[in-house]
Amino acid sequence: MNKIVPPGQVIGILGGGQLGRMAALAAAPLGYHCHIFTPEPDSPASQVTGSATVAAYDDEVALARFAKSVDVITYEFENIPLKTAEFLAARKPLRPAATVLAISQHRGREKAFAVTNKIPVAPYRLVTNRAELDVAVAEIGFPAVLKTCRFGYDGKGQAMLRATSDLGDAWAALATDDAILEGFVAFKKEISVIVARGLDGDIRPYPVVENQHVDHILDTTTVPAAVSNVTAEAARLIAITLAEALDLVGLLAVEMFVLPNGEVLMNEIAPRPHNSGHWTQDGAVTCQFEQLVRAVTGQPLGLPDLLRPMVMQNLIGEAVEQWPAILAEPGAKLHLYGKTESRPGRKMGHVNRARSK
Repeated sequence: MNKIVPPGQVIGILGGGQLGRMAALAAAPLGYHCHIFTPEPDSPASQVTGSATVAAYDDEVALARFAKSVDVITYEFENIPLKTAEFLAARKPLRPAATVLAISQHRGREKAFAVTNKIPVAPYRLVTNRAELDVAVAEIGFPAVLKTCRFGYDGKGQAMLRATSDLGDAWAALATDDAILEGFVAFKKEISVIVARGLDGDIRPYPVVENQHVDHILDTTTVPAAVSNVTAEAARLIAITLAEALDLVGLLAVEMFVLPNGEVLMNEIAPRPHNSGHWTQDGAVTCQFEQLVRAVTGQPLGLPDLLRPMVMQNLIGEAVEQWPAILAEPGAKLHLYGKTESRPGRKMGHVNRARSK
């Protein structure tokens, strides 16, 4: 099912969030229609498309009807049930493949895949019960981070462990039998690389970016990252190696830690557009959303080159109320997601600003 999908046909997008919204907006100038599949009524993505199916991800009748109406399928977040991805992949091209989803949506498989491909990661152990947690802590030591293997993001589903007294409450709070304990990384910087890989195997990484988090949520992304050329090349090589090993068709975002000595460890991957790539909308030759469209439809990839140094700032919760001032700010580029309810920790939009150097 490695066919090229020409303009005029329909891209199915699983997920109705802001990443799907921006992908659909990028698809339109290239002549593609988008059909959103989401359980959420009035989702950010469905607001900008002419077609949306509102149904549960396990509704096979709705999924079959959706598959029949589209020519290729992608997703805008990786917590799609694997069974759903496999059901759709049997009917239409799914890019990236369900095998990529299976690895990226489980932290244990993600780490094991990295190790198999000689990508450095923090020490880790899989944990299914409290007794295994005790053994894992004895092997890895404190401090350490306990995480659910599935569905955690923006700091959710994880706990910092600093002493034996933390173990009981942390294990009870996670309420899972599928967890991972990771050694705490005393990193100097958090960076990420987004890489695109086309249907023909062409692979193009974006510049390395530097990420700052507040309360475990991405606050700003700065490009280019203030790292050495050696560190930047190591980060790009990690992203390229993973994309090729996954036989990716689409986008892969790789979050990494930079150690004080400049070495790089992989933290997590996401086979989709990524928050740390939003700067590309106003600072790259080809934005990440257009690149996704090009990749999954089998078109040639665009140039990922940096046009100008940028800072992307997320608008979290009530920060979105700053929109009048941002619109009045010369050079600022505002991107709002169409969400009607502002809540603490909820991403409502972002703003891109050029920086002097």
